[in-house]
Amino acid sequence: MSDRPVVVYLTGWCRSGTTLIGNLIGELPGAVHVGELRYLWRHGVLGDGTNDTCGCGTRVADCPLWSAVLRRLGAPDGVPDLLARQERLLRTRHVGARLAAGPDTTAARADLERLYDAIAAESGARIIVDSGKYPAEAAALCGSDRVTPYVLHVLRDPRAIAESWRRPKSYIPAMPAWRSTAYWVAFQQASARVGRAYPDRYRRLRYEDFAAAPADTLGAVLADWGLAAAAPVTADGTAVLSPNHTVTGNPDRLRTGPVVIRPDERWRTTAPRATRYVAGLIAAPWLHRYGYRLTGGGPTARRDTDAPVPR
Repeated sequence: MSDRPVVVYLTGWCRSGTTLIGNLIGELPGAVHVGELRYLWRHGVLGDGTNDTCGCGTRVADCPLWSAVLRRLGAPDGVPDLLARQERLLRTRHVGARLAAGPDTTAARADLERLYDAIAAESGARIIVDSGKYPAEAAALCGSDRVTPYVLHVLRDPRAIAESWRRPKSYIPAMPAWRSTAYWVAFQQASARVGRAYPDRYRRLRYEDFAAAPADTLGAVLADWGLAAAAPVTADGTAVLSPNHTVTGNPDRLRTGPVVIRPDERWRTTAPRATRYVAGLIAAPWLHRYGYRLTGGGPTARRDTDAPVPR
């Protein structure tokens, strides 16, 4: 492995299990999970976020790691420009443009590279796990020659996600099924587009497959990329999580100690029929592609039509 930092970027739509998967990869020797890094500027500098607790338990602005990273980058100088470039260049609709060479792609990539370089320098980590989930960030990053990027596209049945979004969290309101599923479709399409452009750097993992066999499925991805011989989870699905430095994300990122990973199919009985119907109707053209049944039962055997199945 080269001296360049390795960045494992997790993409896909929210409520798909990226927080847990990111925390697991962050347990590898020499790895740090930084959560949804995109929000560092708002939470760590501007202080205008609603989810501004670092995974270590302090406010992001007070965290020893993030305060050192921000000092190294000269924050708050330049933060308004960084946020403006995020909005202008790194939305989901910008994936195609970020896969193409040009000054805007170079500028967006340089912002990410400087940030990852600072994290590597201050943390001493050789593997940085970013669960930002924005496919355009993954697209810009894949052309980097300053970091070694890998993209892990995590997806989950959109009906399970619609049920999760039906309930608000302390830092984010609820979302109707039609909206969450429209985002799901857009994020899957955009993430798959990155995979078609960079098949060697991309792998896709269904949350259902991961939850059923976390050691095998995640371990295959890590071994395929040469990052680890095995995943930091036992064959029976038990992992021990340490405090982390996630900028933001699902509150489950704050859990430490032993965690048992098991399939969660509760949505099949708790989701109202209307939620399941709306989500299934909007996502129907993509359900079969990703190995989900339209009616009844669980997911079919693992499918991967856009990239090699992790070996």
